[in-house]
Amino acid sequence: MFENNTNNPLDQARKANEGFFKGLYNNLRLIVRLLKDDRVSPLIKLLPIGALIYLVVPVDILPINPIDDGLVVWLGGYLFIELCPDDVVEEHRIALRQLKDIEVNTDEPASEVIDGSYRDVPPEGD
Repeated sequence: MFENNTNNPLDQARKANEGFFKGLYNNLRLIVRLLKDDRVSPLIKLLPIGALIYLVVPVDILPINPIDDGLVVWLGGYLFIELCPDDVVEEHRIALRQLKDIEVNTDEPASEVIDGSYRDVPPEGD
């Protein structure tokens, strides 16, 4: 009666959102790793830090509600990743993928199966 329809627009939207948030999370992890790396110029490191300061400071340069704040934070992170040396960025992306693979492998259930039996115990007083 109910079929698992992957063409359902709600399922497609849910999968797109999952991909968006996973990508956002991975980029945040990448930015943190790049901020800690000594091979990245300190001047380039000012981009995401400046974007976060802009987010916290109550004065807006562009008064377009929260849209400008999100735009500045996204642009700061995007430019930071783009301006970092490509080999350093790729090295950190590979390391993050390997960490993800390790996390996925540790979440798998144990391969041992323990067989057992059970019996119903009547409540006391019967």
